[in-house]
Amino acid sequence: MTTATPPAAPRHPIVTVRHGESFTDDFAWLRDKENPETIAYLEAENAYAAAVLAPTATLQESLYKEMLGRIKETDLSVPVRRDGYWYYARTEEGKQYPIQCRRRGSMLDGAEEVLIDLNALAEGKPFMSIGDFAVSDDTTLLAYSTDETGFRQYTMVIKELATGTFRDFRRERVTSAAWTTNGAELYYTVEDDVTKRSHQLWRHRLGDANDVLVYEEGDEAFSVHVGRTRSRAWIVLQIGSHTTGETRIAPATGGDVPWRTLLERVPEIEYDIDHHADRFYIRINDTGRNFRLVSAPIEDVRRETFHEVVPHHDRIMLEGHDCFRNHLIITERDAGVPEISVCPLDGGSAHRITFPEPVREAYLHANPEWDVSAIRIGYQSLVTPASVYEYDLSSRERVLLKQQEVVGGYDATLYLSERLEARAQDGTAIPVSIVRRRDVATDGTAPCLLEGYGSYGYPYPVTFSSNRLSLLQRGFVIAIAHIRGGGDLGKPWHDAGKMGNKLNTFTDFIAAAELLIAKGLTSKETLAIEGGSAGGLLMGAVTNLRPDLFRAVVSQVPFVDVLNTMSDASLPLTVGEYEEWGNPEIEEQFGWMRAYDPYTNLKPAKYPTMLVRTSLNDSQVMYWEPAKYVAKMRLLKQDKNPLLFLTNMGAGHGGASGRYDRLREIAGDYAFMLAALGVEGTL
Repeated sequence: MTTATPPAAPRHPIVTVRHGESFTDDFAWLRDKENPETIAYLEAENAYAAAVLAPTATLQESLYKEMLGRIKETDLSVPVRRDGYWYYARTEEGKQYPIQCRRRGSMLDGAEEVLIDLNALAEGKPFMSIGDFAVSDDTTLLAYSTDETGFRQYTMVIKELATGTFRDFRRERVTSAAWTTNGAELYYTVEDDVTKRSHQLWRHRLGDANDVLVYEEGDEAFSVHVGRTRSRAWIVLQIGSHTTGETRIAPATGGDVPWRTLLERVPEIEYDIDHHADRFYIRINDTGRNFRLVSAPIEDVRRETFHEVVPHHDRIMLEGHDCFRNHLIITERDAGVPEISVCPLDGGSAHRITFPEPVREAYLHANPEWDVSAIRIGYQSLVTPASVYEYDLSSRERVLLKQQEVVGGYDATLYLSERLEARAQDGTAIPVSIVRRRDVATDGTAPCLLEGYGSYGYPYPVTFSSNRLSLLQRGFVIAIAHIRGGGDLGKPWHDAGKMGNKLNTFTDFIAAAELLIAKGLTSKETLAIEGGSAGGLLMGAVTNLRPDLFRAVVSQVPFVDVLNTMSDASLPLTVGEYEEWGNPEIEEQFGWMRAYDPYTNLKPAKYPTMLVRTSLNDSQVMYWEPAKYVAKMRLLKQDKNPLLFLTNMGAGHGGASGRYDRLREIAGDYAFMLAALGVEGTL
């Protein structure tokens, strides 16, 4: 046990009154990143966490070596064909970042061209991430963007691939990009320099000094994104809020062509498009929350001209559609399980692709080509490593192109994957995915990690992790709670866990934890929970509601200062988020957030052992939210359980960008959990 004293952040109270209720915020001053006192506090917390975690140093190193030892450090992604080239990424032992490459004609005979070496770009920088990667149709130019801080602020350049030189083009805050077919024009979108909302579409003509502003979205709830249809015939500007969509199109041939709105925006109606021949295929939720698929003539897109291709279904969420020359590929989520269907466009019968496991992920992999007889499919599960298959659209045969190699050997038969159901307070069945070693006893003694998210309609992926084996091999049960607010069971599942229904997200998670205990898969004394971002909000809310239910909590970049953040429209993302959380200026919606806001609802209590992580350059959840949360909890907690707060001083929302640095962060989290649950190591 460390003798280090936890930091005590100075208190500088600020009082605000909202809807007749007075709030005192002692730690609002931590918002000032330029204040030396702020940085001093973050560094003091880092030092304290390091002191507490010092007894786990050997365990952390052991975990790091274990996880690293399962990774094929020098490796190659599955090459993808586009316009006569094979594109791929490769990694080299000892290097933090992938190298983007291509070969012309053949992977065997074509000479390698290095397009981007992120390792070279990252020299001397604590962070490096690539955003857009767009090769012109004539294959001679590459527009790509990078972020050097973690703030998700991307700078775009254009590289001439034949010479390796860069054109006189450098644009800041780029969020998406698309070339015209002649490669003479690049459309790109940019974000507002304060709110980070993607709000403008610009056109750059090669050789012109000045770009042209094509479109600016004035509604702060909406953002914009530009891309191409798979046919490459159209440039598409997708405009959307969390609940409403609009699409504008222009021929991809470029020039001073008019843009056309396909369907005017209607509140609560979302849609997106793809193109085939003389029709647009439109995924739209006009007849039900789970979307349907229709087509309409290119020159006459109206609801009156819709031809229904896939009807709305209450149980099946239509997640996406992709047009190829001869086939339409439909991706769905049926009762929470991903499915892929193949629909011939010549009138032949449609079929679903079959998969061997009921608890899985299945999705379209990279398929940039338009005229294909086979498609790439990604597949994995909690026990099956990430795999890429080539699926013949006619014969229905599949060929495994690559499966993630677990160095040192991995036997999937040693592990059991299943899906259970918890019962929420209102009787709703909540799916819970489980993976464990088959020989783990179900007598309540096993350590368990329960994960969750439950926001924005995002389904929680059921994916393989070689890192996770370090826990499974030590007897852990790993569980995922597919709680309301996510998209695991379609849009109604999302609706049932947002806005005024948000408390369902938290009580569902608690029900999942209670199920694991009732089934003998763990106990209160051996249960850890983890979530990040909105999942960090989940961690804060359930810890306030049931601090007795969990032994340890790992909260990653947590959104825990909900009322204050949602009351500040100048912060990134706030206005657009009103449709997810509510607007605290409206008294009823203020009441929703007031009921669960983790920071506001901290109280004198005994809290579990906790590790909270953030990054100084996080643009999604600002560092001060977890900083304030930890500072306030230190004042109120009535226990001696460790409360640790770690800030990565050179990264953003996803933590460290280099693969080795990221592994060390994960090793630290695992060591914390193992020690906190009494499995291995001590705090």
